[in-house]
Amino acid sequence: MSGFEDFLDQFAADVDGACLFSPSSSVYESFDDLDRPVVVVGPENTVSADDFVELPLEFSNPTERVRFGIEGAVQQGLVDEEMTLLCALKSFGDDIDTVMRVRAGEFSRSGVYDLFVNSRAESSVVRNVLEVAVELGKKGQKGKPVGALFVVGDAGKVMNKSRPLSYNPFEKSHVHVGDPIVNVMLKEFSRLDGAFVISDSGKIVSAYRYLEPSAQGVDIPKGLGTRHMAAAGVTRDTNAIAIVLSESDGLVRAFKGGELILELDPEDY
Repeated sequence: MSGFEDFLDQFAADVDGACLFSPSSSVYESFDDLDRPVVVVGPENTVSADDFVELPLEFSNPTERVRFGIEGAVQQGLVDEEMTLLCALKSFGDDIDTVMRVRAGEFSRSGVYDLFVNSRAESSVVRNVLEVAVELGKKGQKGKPVGALFVVGDAGKVMNKSRPLSYNPFEKSHVHVGDPIVNVMLKEFSRLDGAFVISDSGKIVSAYRYLEPSAQGVDIPKGLGTRHMAAAGVTRDTNAIAIVLSESDGLVRAFKGGELILELDPEDY
C-alpha cells in the first residue's frame, strides 16, 4: 500500500492551488488549511467560497468541465497560467471521484467563458438559449433534425439589420426565454425559416427574421452554410452573439465578434 500512497503524495506534491467542482461543505472545509488558492466551480456557490466560477452548463465531459473552470479562474485573476492545479470533480456519481493534475496554461483559450460572462446579454439568458439549442439538437422537431438560429443581445440594432419573413408571433408579447412554455414555442417555431431575435434580458423580440449583414470579410470554417455566415456577419456588425443549431451535422455553434468561439455536440450534454 505504501507504493500507492507514495504515488498519491507525488501526484499532489508541489501543486499551486485547487479547483473543486460542486464540492460538498465537508470537502470544501477540508481544504481550509491549504495555504494556496482554492477555487470552487459550480452552477451555484453553495459553500459560500470567496473564489467562485459559475458553471453555466452541465458539462458531462470532465475535460470540458475542467477547461471551463480553469478558463474562468484565469480570466477572473484567481489563478494564473503558470500554476499547477489539482482539480477534483464528480464523473460517475454524486460524490467527487475524479482528480486531475493540470497546469492552467495547458488549455488553449476556448472562448466559452467569455461567451457567458462578457457578452452584452445576461449570462442566464445565454445559458437558457444554449439549453434550448442543445435540446433541439438532441430531439429534433417531431423526430427530424432541424436547424435554428438565435441572435441574443443588442436586439434593436439586430432588428435594423434584418427584415421580417412572416408575421412576428412575439410582436405584442412580453415572454422570455427560460420559461418552459416559451421554450416549447421556440422549438415549435424553429421548423420555419429565419432567426429568433432575443433581447439582453431574454425577451423574445421576434421570430422569422432574415438577417442582412454584409458577408464581406467574414471567415467561417469550410462546410458551414448561409445560416452560419449570417450568424458570423450579424455578430461582427453588432454586439450580439449568435447560437446556431446545424441541421446537417447536428452541432451547436456560437459566434461572437464575427468569429466562431464555441462548437459542441448536443449528445455530450
